[in-house]
Amino acid sequence: MNKPHSLFIGLMSGTSLDGIDAVLARIDAGGTVSLSGAVSTPFTPELRRALLDLQSPGPNELHREKQAGNVLAIEYAKAVQDLLTQKNLKATDISAIGAHGQTIRHQAGLAHHLAYTHQTLNPALLAELTRIDVIADFRSRDLAAGGHGAPLVPAFHAQQFVSDKDIAVLNLGGIANLTLLPKNGEVKGFDCGPGNMLMDAWIADQQGHAFDENGTWASQGTVNHSLLTRMLADPFFSKAPPKSTGRDDFHLEWLQQQIGIENIHAEDVQATLLYLTAYSALQALERHTPQTQTLIVCGGGARNTALMNLFKASAQAVFKNPLEIVTSDALGIDPQLVEGLAFAWLAWAHKEKRPANLPAVTGAKGPRILGACYPA
Repeated sequence: MNKPHSLFIGLMSGTSLDGIDAVLARIDAGGTVSLSGAVSTPFTPELRRALLDLQSPGPNELHREKQAGNVLAIEYAKAVQDLLTQKNLKATDISAIGAHGQTIRHQAGLAHHLAYTHQTLNPALLAELTRIDVIADFRSRDLAAGGHGAPLVPAFHAQQFVSDKDIAVLNLGGIANLTLLPKNGEVKGFDCGPGNMLMDAWIADQQGHAFDENGTWASQGTVNHSLLTRMLADPFFSKAPPKSTGRDDFHLEWLQQQIGIENIHAEDVQATLLYLTAYSALQALERHTPQTQTLIVCGGGARNTALMNLFKASAQAVFKNPLEIVTSDALGIDPQLVEGLAFAWLAWAHKEKRPANLPAVTGAKGPRILGACYPA
């Protein structure tokens, strides 16, 4: 494009199913990203329920999925327009939109060429409504090359969080994923377990709330170590990377099976889930890069006060050397917006014909250009 910088919009609605983050990113010719603006809008109850219902097989789900994809495109387009209005911009000022869509199936562990991932969205409708090029379907090209198609954010983390220390980035969305950025060595990354997803599912089931704000309810309970042991025995936690996961593996029914017939107070289950998220991430980090000096936490889970306090307290027990734990706020980026910036950057990489997967992370046979373009 031969410009000193270009403007891209990243759209993210994550596994937590809480809403849409739309970010405006200024990206220079080398791929360095700076945040220029953002809007966040919650899902309507109807759309959230439709997307949640699609996480499991059900009647007429092809029709329901296509309808949800259309509605999601409409809601994405509204968020884009709100962002343009906020920044006094026109559609022609934007090079492209990077739109992740909503993951409703992720079956990366099936035999090669039978593996698939599916994010519901109508990107053609989004391009039509916004009059901006849309880049979508980022994961499938990596799967076609034998990878997991996830996590995709480590390539962005490696570009954005440059340091002379051994650092790691923990993204706490519905699923938790780690990016390992040693000062000497190869960038690695993988999904390390549930982030907010099980905690959200349990409090929704027990109290009707979408999430446990600041971990207040979890803080009222006590960790049940027999439940924790059963959950940590799930084969996913001991599996070597590359690996990825999602609602296909961790969901309310899975949790209920782990609880079984044991009579556990509801708040104790929540406290145990909080500990599961923190411990599984720290254990994975210690196993793969014990020399890590700084852990940067982003995603919605970075706003969970009880979870962040638990991370800091548990790190002292897990790591021999001091581990500094900060949120991405310390680097000037709102934790909630990091993934949106990543998908703006992925759209930039597509436009630049630059491979954006990391084979060491996903397991793909080699670097690939990700995404499909839907021209305005």
